[in-house]
Amino acid sequence: MRNLVAGEARKALTGHIWWYLPLAGAWLCLISTFGYVSGGEKAIASGSTALAVGQDVARAWMMMFLLASVFGAVAVTRDYGSGTMTRSVLLAGSRTRLFSAKLIVATAAGALFGVLAAALGTASVYLAPGAFGFEAAVDGETALILFGVFVCCTLAGPWGALVGWIARNQTVAVVTLLLLTLLVDPGLQRIVPEAAQYLLTIAMSSIYRDVKPDLLSLPMAYAVTAAWLTAAFFVARRLVRTRDIA
Repeated sequence: MRNLVAGEARKALTGHIWWYLPLAGAWLCLISTFGYVSGGEKAIASGSTALAVGQDVARAWMMMFLLASVFGAVAVTRDYGSGTMTRSVLLAGSRTRLFSAKLIVATAAGALFGVLAAALGTASVYLAPGAFGFEAAVDGETALILFGVFVCCTLAGPWGALVGWIARNQTVAVVTLLLLTLLVDPGLQRIVPEAAQYLLTIAMSSIYRDVKPDLLSLPMAYAVTAAWLTAAFFVARRLVRTRDIA
């Protein structure tokens, strides 16, 4: 199994996507960071605090989990797109072994996205405010936010892989992840907030300690996230075992 996982990891790192996605994620997060710190002085003058601005900057790095999920989806669907899925199954020895190996690789990739997001988020919290004329302020809550960002990225990797196994098409999988994260879930949160708190990406908002109203408690958010991943796991595994693999 170790050699199979190593082979899938090398396959996932083939091409440019392994550095395009982290770079795109960092760029998006830096844009959000700029928005928070550029208006930091005005926010502080209006009654906010440097500490609150720093926490917003830390939360800005949650967007990296979207790119982690896309990476997981691409790691699975690229075999379908290139027509090599059948050969991959034969080399793996079984569909279940390949399914597990790709899930392990996607989870490890998600963790790496999380480490990158937490590291760059920490640097942004400490360095960005000084560029706009006010001092950085950090507390334990800031650290918990960054830890939550890391957790969300780690969980997003296998989530993307499972969506990829279900969709079996790279475009469909990526578009599904983008729509759910950027449009559907936030839209439902505005329309039916009490129900939307049980959606995956909204539950993750509690994990990175968002301040929006109508969010789940942290233990419940972990439970809901686990439920979504478990449901996706069983659906994806069943489809992998019963559908034509080509």
